[in-house]
Amino acid sequence: MEMRYVGEIKDPIHGFVNFTTLEQKVIDTPILQRLRRIKQLAGAFYTYPGAEHTRFPHSLGVMHLAGLVGQVLFSQEAVEEIDLELIRLAGLLHDVGHGPFSHIFEDVLERRGKTVTHEDLTERLIKESVISDILSKEGFDPSVVANISIGRPRNKKERFLSQILTGSFNVDIMDYMKRDSYYTGVEYGSIDIERLVSNLRVYENIIAMDKAALYSLESFYIARYMLFKAVYFHRTVRSAAVMIAKALSLADEYLHFTSFKEIDDFLMLDDRSITEMILRSEIDHQDFKFAQKLLRLLDDRILMKCVFETFLHHDHPFYSKLILKPKFIESVVESIAEYADIDPLLIAVDVSSVPSMPYKPASSKEGKALPVLVSSLDGKKELRSLFNLSPMCSSLRGFVDIARVYALPEVKDRVAQAAKRFFGEAPTSLKVSY
Repeated sequence: MEMRYVGEIKDPIHGFVNFTTLEQKVIDTPILQRLRRIKQLAGAFYTYPGAEHTRFPHSLGVMHLAGLVGQVLFSQEAVEEIDLELIRLAGLLHDVGHGPFSHIFEDVLERRGKTVTHEDLTERLIKESVISDILSKEGFDPSVVANISIGRPRNKKERFLSQILTGSFNVDIMDYMKRDSYYTGVEYGSIDIERLVSNLRVYENIIAMDKAALYSLESFYIARYMLFKAVYFHRTVRSAAVMIAKALSLADEYLHFTSFKEIDDFLMLDDRSITEMILRSEIDHQDFKFAQKLLRLLDDRILMKCVFETFLHHDHPFYSKLILKPKFIESVVESIAEYADIDPLLIAVDVSSVPSMPYKPASSKEGKALPVLVSSLDGKKELRSLFNLSPMCSSLRGFVDIARVYALPEVKDRVAQAAKRFFGEAPTSLKVSY
């Protein structure tokens, strides 16, 4: 089925990304244009200088890939013609609720006791802003677009379509892997999107992968695992992230930018505006001045040093508290600071629970693997677990839980000794970075 495109945008990842009249109206809103001012990988460019890309081209890429998947499903009569535009719009809008510095802002919201997520804000923006008017005038229900976009389906059809954007194998992941790999310069994100998409099959209302593309699917998950290790949770990338998070958390005590009531107040926040707000303020308080210091150190690429790191196994005495209770991290910082006899402001503890093998299809209960469609010699078809078919993927199954302690350069040696005293010496086999 051919969609009526009215223009195209040149993208370094996907070539030409076409758009319809309706999509152009959405793209041209200040809400979408704001994503040009929010970096995709906040802080990563201090380690990978090319990683300056933003949420805006990523959103275009997700829209494009959602359309490709939609065409494959349409050819199998699994979706209707109207659904093709619906899933493209959901893909285009899936990230509009991100705050400054992307996921770091969610960390700050949590630290400040807020329960709102970027999915909540995405839903509000789709349903309460000018985007709602644009969609409604063209016959699309903003609530349906929002439900599919953020993976909160309300009925059978929405559950099916939401797999495209929020399932364990989805177009969001496919785009950010290719895009982040390209802009960081690492080679791990090279995946065969064309083969993966063309081998998607629908069986019992579940989107699955044909076994013919099993090798490509294995490569996809291995590549994502490697990207997490090499980019997303690289210790220097995380250093910049914890400094930004610490600066924003300290500054919010006085500027209250996480206490927005109106959605328009949230839309005023982006990487640049929030940084300028903090640096230009003349608040005379130690904590606020330290927040300003952290941002100025980042400008000069003077980063906190990782002085201790280890994998957290389930039998670790602090495992459940560190992973499940973020407030406990504050007490860890205070304990290490007490051992080192320094101000807790000079220390940060970063605990990253990484779903190295995410396998949560929208239509499956948590814990089930991405289904693979297998055909027997007698023509019978059945869904099989990826982990049953691939020992390689099964070996990567689960979570990589990493604890790291960071300190400003002038106190790194004292903090290193204090961290070892608190956590215990990490065996070489448990070291994360070398």
